Parts: sequence; C-alpha cells; structure tokens
Amino acid sequence: MAAPAPICSLLGQPALPLLSAEGDINIGAVFPLHRNALFKVHSFTSRPEKTSCISFDPREFQFAQTLIFALEEINNSSDLLPGLSLGYQVYDSCSYAPLAIHSALALMNSPGPEDSLGDPSSCSRSPAVLGIVGESSSTSTIGMSSLVGPFNIPVISHFATCACLSNKKKFPSFFRTIPSDFYQSRALAKLVKHFGWNWVGVVNSNNDYGNNGMATFLEASWHEGVCVEYQESIHRTDPREKLLEVVKVIRRATARVVVLFLTLGELIPLMNEMALEGDPGLQWVGSEAWITARLLTENKSYGFLRGAVGFAIRNVHPFQAPDNTLLREFWETVFKCSFEGGSSTLCTGTESLAKLKNQYTDMSELRISSKVYTAVYAIAHALHNLLTDLKNDTDSGRRPVYTPQQVLQYLKEVRFRVKTGEEIWFDDNGDVVAFYDLVNWQQEEDGTLQFHVVGLYDSSMPPEQRITFNKGKLVWVGGQAEVGLNTSVCSESCPTGTRKAVQKGKPVCCYDCVPCAEGEISNITDSNGCYRCDLEYWSNEKRDLCVLKPVEFLSYEEMMGIVLVFFSLLGSGVTTLVAVVFSIHKDTPIVRANNSELSFLLLFFLTLCFLCSLTFIGRPSEWSCMLRHTAFGITFVLCISCVLGKTIVVLMAFRATLPASNIMKWFGPTQQRLSVLAFTLIQVLICVLWLTVSPPFPYKNMKTYKEKVILECDVGSAIGFWAVLGYIGLLALLCFVLAFLARKLPDNFNEAKFITFSMLIFCAVWITFIPAYVSSPGKFTVAVEIFAILASSFGLLFCIFAPKCFIILLRPEQNTKKHIMGKTSNDIRY
Repeated sequence: MAAPAPICSLLGQPALPLLSAEGDINIGAVFPLHRNALFKVHSFTSRPEKTSCISFDPREFQFAQTLIFALEEINNSSDLLPGLSLGYQVYDSCSYAPLAIHSALALMNSPGPEDSLGDPSSCSRSPAVLGIVGESSSTSTIGMSSLVGPFNIPVISHFATCACLSNKKKFPSFFRTIPSDFYQSRALAKLVKHFGWNWVGVVNSNNDYGNNGMATFLEASWHEGVCVEYQESIHRTDPREKLLEVVKVIRRATARVVVLFLTLGELIPLMNEMALEGDPGLQWVGSEAWITARLLTENKSYGFLRGAVGFAIRNVHPFQAPDNTLLREFWETVFKCSFEGGSSTLCTGTESLAKLKNQYTDMSELRISSKVYTAVYAIAHALHNLLTDLKNDTDSGRRPVYTPQQVLQYLKEVRFRVKTGEEIWFDDNGDVVAFYDLVNWQQEEDGTLQFHVVGLYDSSMPPEQRITFNKGKLVWVGGQAEVGLNTSVCSESCPTGTRKAVQKGKPVCCYDCVPCAEGEISNITDSNGCYRCDLEYWSNEKRDLCVLKPVEFLSYEEMMGIVLVFFSLLGSGVTTLVAVVFSIHKDTPIVRANNSELSFLLLFFLTLCFLCSLTFIGRPSEWSCMLRHTAFGITFVLCISCVLGKTIVVLMAFRATLPASNIMKWFGPTQQRLSVLAFTLIQVLICVLWLTVSPPFPYKNMKTYKEKVILECDVGSAIGFWAVLGYIGLLALLCFVLAFLARKLPDNFNEAKFITFSMLIFCAVWITFIPAYVSSPGKFTVAVEIFAILASSFGLLFCIFAPKCFIILLRPEQNTKKHIMGKTSNDIRY
C-alpha cells in the first residue's frame, strides 16, 4: 500500500504572494484583497487551476499598504532592529477560508514559483516567515491558527474578533491587536440597556464571528434584562430568497431596534434588499465590522442607516499615501477604467487621487489600519528583545538563528508604546485591553452621513463605569435628536403602583402591568413585584406609597357617637325628671306605697347607668378602658340590687299580711340598704380581682380590617369580663323569677308585674347582646354594648316608673290611699 500523501498535495497549485520583498527576516500576511472567489466545477482528471478572485476591496488593500508602510518605517529606524531588515509576503485569501489556509500553508513551507505543494520535500522546509499578520475574518483566522498553531508560528490578527480565539488550548500561537468580541458583545448589550431598548431584533453572520459574537450578546442581554424578539443569521453565499425572508421578518417585527452583528460581506446584500422597499424606520445598532465602513455612507440608498450607533475601534492619525505593484488593479477599480482599453474607459495614469473618495483614500477612518500597524510593531519589538538577549552570539561573529518558537515566547512578554501613546501588551489569552469609540451616524447639512464619536468604552474600568458619553448630541433614527427614544419595547413601562406579570409563553420583556393588591405598593417603575406595607401602614389609592392606617374608634364627632350620646343624656335627663316628680310627690300614697327609698336609689343608679355609657365613647386609654367596664358592672348591679330588693319586699309584704307573721322586721329600710350594699360588694370584689390580675387595656386591632386600625379596649382577662356580665345576669334572673312568682299577688301589690316585664326586657337585651357583641366588627362592638346598656336602662325606667308617673301626672284622682287600698275591678294596676 502506498504511503498517504502529505496534506500539501491535496491543495492543488501552490499559493504565491501578491506582494513581497525579501529581508533578513520575513513576515507573512494574509488579507482578503478581493471579496469573492470564482468557483469552478473540477473534472478531477487534472490538477485544478488556481482560483480566481473578483470584487477588489480597497479597504483590505489599505491594510496591506499599512503593513508595508510599517515595515519600511521599522527598516529606516535606528532604534528598532538596527542592522536587520524586515521583508514581507502578502497573500490574498479572497474572503475564502480554504484559500486563507492554503496561504498559511504556503507561508509555512515557502514554495517557489516552480515548486509544487504536492512535493513532500516542500512540506519539510523551514518556515519562510517568523510570524503571520492576518486574517481579517474570524473564520479564516480560526483555520489559519489551527493549522500553524502546532508549529508555534505566531499569528497576529488585526480584525478577527471572535471570542473563541482566546482559547489557548485550541489556538496556542494566536494574538490580536483588536479587542475580543467578548467585550464588544457585552458593551452592545449594556448600550442597548442604557437607552431603554429592551425589545430588539438581532441578525448575525452565519460564521464564527457572527455566531460566537451573537451568543455572547444574547447571554449578556439576558443578564441586562433585554429580550430578543427574533434572531436571524445569514451568510454571503445565501440565496436571495433567504435574504428576502430575513427582510420580511425585520419589517414585520414589533421591535424597532435591530442589532446587526454582521461582516460587510453579509451586510451589503441584506441592505440592498432592505433598500428596495424604502426606509423601514428602524434604529440600527452595529458591530465594529461595519459601523465605520465608509463604503456604506457613500451609498445614498443606505440613507435609512442614519442614526446608527455602535462601537468601533479607536481611530488614529493617518499614514502617508502608499504605492506598489497592486496599484494597477487598484487604479482600475477606483477610477473604473482599464489600462488595456477595450470596452472600458482607458486609464491614463494621470487621474487624481486627491479628488477620489473611497475607503482607500479616506484617511479619516484608520481604525483597523492602526491595528495592522500595531501587529507589525508587536512582531518587531519581540524580535528586538530577542536580538538583545542574543547579543553575545552576534558579537562573536555568528549570525543568530531566529525561530518562530522564540518569537512566540517573546510576543507573550512584549510591552511597548506606539506613536499614538497607547501601550500595547498581550494578556494570557493573547488579547489586548479593549478600547472602543461609540460611533453615531449623523446626517450633515449637505445630506452626507458622517461618523461622530459620542462616547467611549474602556474595559479596564469598573463595569458600571466602562461606557462614558461625550457632551455631543446623539441622533437617532429619522434624524431626530436624542429625546429618550424608548419605543422598542414589547410592553410599555409599568408605572408605580403596578408590577410586571410575564405574559404566558413570551419573553420576560413581554408583560402586563398588574395593579398591586391592597396593602402592597411599588414605588418604582417596572417593578417585578409589590411589597407589603408594615403592619401599621396601608397602601394609598395609587398603590405607590405606604401611609399610616387610619385609627378608628367610636368618637363623639361621628354621627353614631352623637346619636348614642344623645340617647344617653336623654335617658339620664328623663331619669332625673322622674326623680324630681317623685320627690315632689314623695308624700303621695303611690310613692309611699312602692318603697320610695329604693325607688330613689334605683333612679339615682339608673342615671349612673345612662351616664356610664359615655365612658365607652372616645379614644380608648388605659384609665377609660378600666373605668368603662367596671363602672358598667357596678352601676348595673346597683340597679338590679334595688329592683331585687323591691321584689323581695313585695313578696315579704304579702307574707307579712298573714296572721302571726312578723317577717317584715327583717326587711326594713336598713336591711334593704344592706342587701343592695352586699350584692354590690360582690361585684366590686370581682372587679378588683379583674383589675388586679389582668385589667382591660387599649389595643390596636389590625386583624378585623386590613386597611385600618381599630383602637379598642381589650378586656384583658376574658374570665373577669364574663364574670362581671354573669353576675349581673344572675341577679337579673333571680329578680325575674321572684317577680314572676309575685305577679298574681293582690292588686295593691301589682308592681311585681312591671318588675317582671322589665326583667324580661333586660334579660332579652343581654341575651341577644352576646352574639351581637361577638360578631360585630370594630367600633360597632362598642356601639352594641352601649345599645345594650341604654336599652336595658330604658326598659327598667319605663316599665317600673312609667305607670306611676302616669297616675301622678295624668290621673291624680287615683293617687289616694282609698283608691290604692280599694278592690274594684276598674282600679288602675301599678
């Protein structure tokens, strides 16, 4: 079996440099001097012919001229590499990665014009160059670096920005003088976020540059809270149908900001199709590959790109005008003539470059050219440092031998300052510190588009300070000055008092603005959530501020309080009036016959009952909480004790009428007073224990109502509270039973009937009070208690004293001893 052919033999005709000059040490370079390669169908029966290239690229030609200029400048310098001349070999990759790899292989093996890469001996030669400058595209650079990396030949790119090239395991000999897209992609995400554009569309080149850069941008955008409506990728070889589909997506989308992470090769076909349908009215955000391409601004059909913004490599001062062997093709391209004549205009060679405006003669934008210049000087400084360390060998008369491995090692440690003042050095990944100009396309008065630097990005600064803006004014889409363009959003900003609720099945930037719930606020726009107010605070109507909850209690100023005060004073007034009437007629039979002393005590205590209800109205305090319940408990026991005394006297008086009964001596006035005192003393003891163990206290009730605070009196000890009510109920029940038993006594003792009825009302009121008290919220609890006090007090007052007042005031003829002692059926019963 024959031995496998070396890889060189698979590439066909050897690649030859388009520009070259021999020196003591040679440097290689690969530039896409043409935009396209003409592909031919091979028969595979003969060796393929050399690939032809078309569409000359003036900008890449300028890069090549910059390299030559830098080398000539170094050769003329007495400070850098004295005694050594640097040569060059410049290859054209035709914007085609296989040709770039082919060129790198040629630089590794240095085939001559008559040599064939199919000759295995050509693959064993020493490298023709100690370093390679190029390529402009990331894809071609990846191929070149993968090929020459194992041989430790340094590759320094001036324009390959793919962050993937920072991987030293895959690309151990790669360096670059242009910042990595690792920084640019994040800078673009921060830029988009800075202007409030959280709903964008993205289009990227379908190659290593675009795919890696866009992946980093998408990740950074997610962290910045920016959402992507669509992502499209295109390649320069895509059919027109693909471009039209992308244009349709861009125009139909709701995102008004489009991020284009494209090379010129993909951007120009896309813009050509976009221009056919007119200005789309979009805000364009661009990458460094096209944001300063003068070719775009010179094409009037691309006028809709006005207002574009993006990061560009920092600009420098221009170089001198170059001239060399490629000038013939360059001249024919820019002047649209031919030295051969024919159908084209004949070139005379006298055409003026001074009047020419294109990417080659434009000396205002040398951003990328400066990176070529820096790459050449990086290799030169590494060689100079190497030469200094090998000075002893040079002094001994032996010419030092330089190897790519040595240059690679010294490139890792090189540190120098270029004429612009920028200090150049490479980090462990072969990258330089990232500096970008923030460029804005602005339309001048003459209608031309110009690049205006409106800001700066510096990766050496802290993250929040990396982007700074100049005082100059930015211009957005449509030529409008900066007024806070914030139209590219999926959902409008949520105002304060609302929160964002992500719409189902959509990105986080698409949301509904949901009002905060009661008791919650959001005091910032676009809040992701509402925050609950503290316990004593509540949200205002706009839900953007926590305010103190209103404190509610039964006050004298509100209508319900006024009504209750009125009836309380009315009850005490009527009771006082009854007492006055009884006092005036105290010697009349009806007053004397109904135990006048207990009647006066009862009237006095009823007055206190009416007045004690006033202690339940007003702002609760420690003393008012203790006073209201104890005063209520004691005054009602005094009243019931008096009524109980009157009932017992009625019963005992009936028994005293029996023969040989001497029982009334035990129920005289003194005993009646003592019974009232004894019954009341028990209640006083209960209240003292209550106030001692766990007294009532003012309490802020925040559970009944969420939006307000109920200031009420907590009973403290529930046992004490219900013991007070229970004792009153016990006395009332006892009084009711005794009065019920005395209801059928002779008519002259019929006061027991009224007492029975009054106790029936009293018990009914307080039995219904219990569920009403428990279920009533807030200040209505207090109102229920006051109502019970007033209702039961009025019941006692009217049931016991109304019949007597009726006889005293309206039927005075019946207020006689004879009438009271009479037994006629028409007697008024009292």
